[in-house]
Amino acid sequence: MSEFTFLFRGRDRTASPDQMQKTMQKWVAWFKDMNAKGQIKDPGHPLGVEGKVVNGKQKTVHDGPFAEAKDVVGGYITVEAKDLDHAVEISKSCPILEIGGSVEVRPVEIVNM
Repeated sequence: MSEFTFLFRGRDRTASPDQMQKTMQKWVAWFKDMNAKGQIKDPGHPLGVEGKVVNGKQKTVHDGPFAEAKDVVGGYITVEAKDLDHAVEISKSCPILEIGGSVEVRPVEIVNM
């Protein structure tokens, strides 16, 4: 098995409290299902809405997050899967896809120090 990080992009900023509650229930069910299957390596964390970006040799600091809300990474998890194709299949049931968001699936490179 290999490790893959899922980066969740996009947020529904127009959702009512009731819609947000229903969406959270879907996330909890999704996590429980993956956990029961032994697929979650690290449950990760949601990320705050504010941030800073440091760029280049000049170390210029800009307010974040980034240009468009749909591109903002809202959180991450690390899963175990047979290969990239398997990890992509796991990601297809992510609740963020239902609100027009995306899941970036990336293999984790293990660096021995």
